[in-house]
Amino acid sequence: MIDYKSVGLTEEDLKQIYKWMDLGRKVDERLWLLNRAGKIPFVVSGQGQEATQIGMAYAMQEGDISSPYYRDLAFVTYMGISPYDTMLASFGKKDDINSGGKQMPSHFSHREKGILSQSSPVATQIPHSVGAALALKMDGKSNIATATVGEGSSNQGDFHEGLNFAGVHKLPFVCVIINNKYAISVPDSLQYAAEKLSDRAAGYGIYGETVDGNDPIAMYKAMKEARERALNGEGATLIEAVTSRMTPHSSDDDDTYRTKEEREALKTLDCNLKFKDYLLEQGIIDEEWLSEVEEEHKAIVNKATKDAEQAPYPSVNEAYQNVYDPEGGISND
Repeated sequence: MIDYKSVGLTEEDLKQIYKWMDLGRKVDERLWLLNRAGKIPFVVSGQGQEATQIGMAYAMQEGDISSPYYRDLAFVTYMGISPYDTMLASFGKKDDINSGGKQMPSHFSHREKGILSQSSPVATQIPHSVGAALALKMDGKSNIATATVGEGSSNQGDFHEGLNFAGVHKLPFVCVIINNKYAISVPDSLQYAAEKLSDRAAGYGIYGETVDGNDPIAMYKAMKEARERALNGEGATLIEAVTSRMTPHSSDDDDTYRTKEEREALKTLDCNLKFKDYLLEQGIIDEEWLSEVEEEHKAIVNKATKDAEQAPYPSVNEAYQNVYDPEGGISND
């Protein structure tokens, strides 16, 4: 871990960062249990990437725009999508804020919190967020737009077009590549030949940096500095956060394409465990504090699960709302 005081963080900040990392993990773990119990159909996990997500989020400010990708559960939880909101989406319930139960889970959106809706094709959120950055610049607002993608998405055309546009127009935009070394089953060795994906930034005329994605303090520092550059008119930033995917690609995936030894080694790379041990070693927290956090988050997740299970499903007629009507355009009936 880098020195937290050197980047302006306090011990209380570190406690808050850990709490958000832990809450994101506990919601994620509950989703897996619900899936295995046959109660929800699908899970895409962000376990192992919480340090990157919360470190990034902690450096953002009110009014900033974000375009997350499907593993960003901890990030969007911090940004304002509650565990209850997540459960509603996962169960496909009527009050799901993303789509009213029409869209698959992990397609995060929240208008009031500046979280742009996303689509299943990867990297398409980058042009959307770049467009938001252009609007922020044109309106003279002191905010940035961000997008996160996996390293596999960084090979898509949307990625290159979006970053190139952001570079040409010096937009207040930050793209974070969360590099967990696998694009579903394809290892990084078969995805790209570059030593560091952040080196691609030079081709777009923007700043690039590779950071330890398992260190939330390092990620906070990188995002804070990127935000400051953007607001100073210095343009966009590309951050590569090197981290780990501790689960299979999704609940439908058998990750035997990774060796047993590789899967076992992931346990030692757990960013939540490493950050907890760091805070204990520094005397910032103790076991009593951890027990209190454990009980608090367990209660939050239990209530969110129970309330979402009891919430109503959409009616059959709602399937026809807000979709194309061949008789006359868009139907809202």
